[in-house]
Amino acid sequence: MAEEQTGQERTEQPTERRKQEARRRGQVPRSKELNTLLSLLALSLGLLVLGGTLVQGFQALLADGFSVSRELVFASERLPVHLGYMLAQALLLLLPLFAVAIVAAFAGPLAMGGWTFSGEAIAFSLEKLNPVKGIARVFSAKGLVEMLKALGKFLLLLGATLVVFVLFERDILTLGAYEPGYASRAAVQVLLWGLLLLTGTLVFIAALDVPFELWNFNRQLRMTRQEVREELKETDGRPEVRQRIRELQRDVAQRRMMQDVPKADVVITNPTHVAIALRYDEAGAGAPTVVARGRDLVALQIRSVARAAEVPVFEAPPLARALYATTEIGQEIPRELYLAVARVLAYLLQLRRAGPTDYVPPPVDLEVPEEWAATDTTDEESDDGDQ
Repeated sequence: MAEEQTGQERTEQPTERRKQEARRRGQVPRSKELNTLLSLLALSLGLLVLGGTLVQGFQALLADGFSVSRELVFASERLPVHLGYMLAQALLLLLPLFAVAIVAAFAGPLAMGGWTFSGEAIAFSLEKLNPVKGIARVFSAKGLVEMLKALGKFLLLLGATLVVFVLFERDILTLGAYEPGYASRAAVQVLLWGLLLLTGTLVFIAALDVPFELWNFNRQLRMTRQEVREELKETDGRPEVRQRIRELQRDVAQRRMMQDVPKADVVITNPTHVAIALRYDEAGAGAPTVVARGRDLVALQIRSVARAAEVPVFEAPPLARALYATTEIGQEIPRELYLAVARVLAYLLQLRRAGPTDYVPPPVDLEVPEEWAATDTTDEESDDGDQ
């Protein structure tokens, strides 16, 4: 349909979303030949295992059926009950064979396409009754393939039937001359070998049909490039929607970050462009960790929250630029900045311990690698956690 509307060819492989939509509509790859093969194979194996039991059971059932007492013959009201009893016994004998056939009938669809149920597939639609589309399906490429498969099955099954007749011609023609018990066992043996040969022919047909059905199903779901682009837009969202989502994520991350600023031990600033909040756990074995970082308006907010929470704010532009360039929230500071940050923390500790009249000189010439200290943070694009 899309190919007719846009003039584009379906050259793109179907996406996962396309496959899921097809499954929701009940469109999954199926092979009738595989289902038939598994059913016949199950019946053959069932006869192979249960054949002797079935023969003995039906022999006993027939003997009981033909051994009707005089009282039963003249008690007309009891004859239907006796008939129902014999039918129930026959069904009980065939029940294991039916169970194997039912399991095989479900195994085929599960092996190819998996389990699926769709109300759309079984819903009534006038389009399904359209004779024009029905005729078009008959004379389509798929209809031609189905006709060729049917012809191939007919020829193979005809050949298998002739082979069975030739191999068991003597047994088939002389079954009437045998004693009933032996004739029953011989008939089951002929039937079993006949089913096995028929199953062998279907193996060849299913081996061709399964890859064809998978290829045809994939071909039907192929998409045009325009369809792929439209699906990507719907899946990823419009650009303005993605931008709004990023803004909301940024706001949430910023609020969470600001909640951690009062827990910091120091905020190192640029002094106006950058602010880095560090927390150091003296009991732990790790280095100081970044709990908040930002620039411009975010840096201003970090300083405001820090002052409100009485967290020390220390101005060290080279160190602030180096920390901003080399760390993210939740990361430990790099080894190259250990000494510089340690001097700042030691200075703050001395300030807390100093008396009102004591003078504690601030650290100067903090050891910061030149390439980090010279980093320009005013033109950098902020990440989601910064703004």
